[in-house]
Amino acid sequence: MDLERAPNDPQRLKEMGGKEMAPLLKLALELGPLAVFFLFNARGEQIQAAVPQLAIFGGPIFLATAAFMVAISLSLGVSLWLTKRLPIMPLVSGLIVLVFGALTLWLHDELFIKLKPTIINTLFGVILLGGLLFGRSLLGYVFDSAFRLTDEGWRVLTLRWGLFFLFLAGVNEVVWRSFSTDFWVSFKVFGMMPITLVFTLFQLPLIQRHALPEPEGAAGQGPDPKT
Repeated sequence: MDLERAPNDPQRLKEMGGKEMAPLLKLALELGPLAVFFLFNARGEQIQAAVPQLAIFGGPIFLATAAFMVAISLSLGVSLWLTKRLPIMPLVSGLIVLVFGALTLWLHDELFIKLKPTIINTLFGVILLGGLLFGRSLLGYVFDSAFRLTDEGWRVLTLRWGLFFLFLAGVNEVVWRSFSTDFWVSFKVFGMMPITLVFTLFQLPLIQRHALPEPEGAAGQGPDPKT
């Protein structure tokens, strides 16, 4: 098993030719576990009524947590099987889900699963901003398969995403502390994602300004995805 290579590693560019997932499949693997979490929380009582053995988990939030853990494990497994490597950020996110999900089920306290987005987003924000302090634009590990940017472009984009992750952590803290569990679950699925999508769209002008042309070696590997 290999973790992702550095964005500018020549070997990484060669590997990307035949091992990249289709964008829709990648999106499904990333959003699928969240959809499972929402479904099992919203329909937990009906699911437990249909399968009485699942009542062992307790309330819907605990059943949803268990289903979330299974779904994200399957998602990472499929990603590894298809690409022969694990993307760094989904891997970190998945490990935190498993740890905090296990604590939630073991201690029967929904606090731990509610803290998970705060921990993940704070971790990513600190890592990205900390990388900049050492002259490393770590966001390239995530998005270099989608586009190529100048060094300045990666620096600015990494700074923006680092601050945005810290913003999401703060929002999660406000929501879970101020509203019901059901509202928090709905916001996690239907609030966080639209906010992230809008933020991503606002980065398009920056990406266009700092975009680099495709490397010459990519011309012989198939049609240019931009055409």
